[in-house]
Amino acid sequence: MTAPKKRVLLLGSTGSIGTSALKVARALPDRMEIVGLAAHSSVDAALAQVAETGVKHLALFNDHAASQARSALPSTVEVYSGAQGLIDLVHAVDADLILVAIVGTAGLAPALAAIDRGMDLAVASKEILVMAGEAVTTAAKAKGVRILPVDSEHNAIFQCLESHHGNPVRRLLLTASGGPFRTLPTDQLAHVTVSQALKHPTWDMGRKISIDSATLFNKGLEMIEAKWLFDVPMSKIEVVVHPQSIVHSMVEFEDHSILAQLSHSDMCFPIQYAVTYPDRVPNDLAPLDFASLASLTFEAPRTTDFPALDLARHAGDTGGTLPAVLNAANEVAVAAFLEGRTSFPQIWHTVERVMTTHTVIPHPTLEDLIAADAWARQTAG
Repeated sequence: MTAPKKRVLLLGSTGSIGTSALKVARALPDRMEIVGLAAHSSVDAALAQVAETGVKHLALFNDHAASQARSALPSTVEVYSGAQGLIDLVHAVDADLILVAIVGTAGLAPALAAIDRGMDLAVASKEILVMAGEAVTTAAKAKGVRILPVDSEHNAIFQCLESHHGNPVRRLLLTASGGPFRTLPTDQLAHVTVSQALKHPTWDMGRKISIDSATLFNKGLEMIEAKWLFDVPMSKIEVVVHPQSIVHSMVEFEDHSILAQLSHSDMCFPIQYAVTYPDRVPNDLAPLDFASLASLTFEAPRTTDFPALDLARHAGDTGGTLPAVLNAANEVAVAAFLEGRTSFPQIWHTVERVMTTHTVIPHPTLEDLIAADAWARQTAG
């Protein structure tokens, strides 16, 4: 029996995840159809994607960019703008799956709207589950929709857990490349430049996520994400540094057996699996040649020099509004570093100060989370 084609709404289409998703769609035309696109402000790239996919619905977060797109596109293509435009897009498109790859918190409202419409949610935007993991997972359970991880680490854990048949999990082991400063002496961290921080040793990513990788906040956010995706306490989530980025993550079971998922560092692998799940479909992606791998090494993270992991663990353990505060404060601090207004270590110092002064609200409503996010941004600024 031929599997049905998956209709996919792609938010963040012009970023690295979005372009990889379009690559998967080209490679698997019988399994994946793009039915709607959303981007921030890259008009030319978005117009080219509309021409390629033939979609009739496009959202551009930037109002001016949306106006330019309306002028360039035929009237048969509906163009939406702003934060409300993302929600309008979700309600206008009939999709089986929404792939959210928007950096920051802008993907939360359209993700909840998609869940309400019964769409499965493929998560590539960490902020959705970090900021509102309880709300998103509760809504998904109520609607009977699946949350499918697209981050390579969580997708790896998802694959490893498929065969566990309900057996207790002892540990989830998230692998980290260690970033560009994995071996940099402690006394030099205060002097690193933006260009140095943006040079990720393995992945080609956007500016914000590249800085998060350099500080290890990226991995801290993934720890909180894993708590909600796999319904495990923070105490069962650990991080191990693996510079080669071949082992994407591991699961240890009660008998101390460990399953790992390995592949080349290419986001097309997890995107394809999220789209074709539970099927595995042939592709033209590069297979691993173990004989050519010089070595696979592992080491403990330097948590004293990079305290992001401990801050994230505390936020995940505490819960409530604290993860949202951590996320928002980090976004503000990263922006300040990218603009040359603060030093590299000041990123985690800022986050820690904001977290320390926050009064946590347990089991927050969406309004509570939005208010905490706004408070944290103002306080961090």
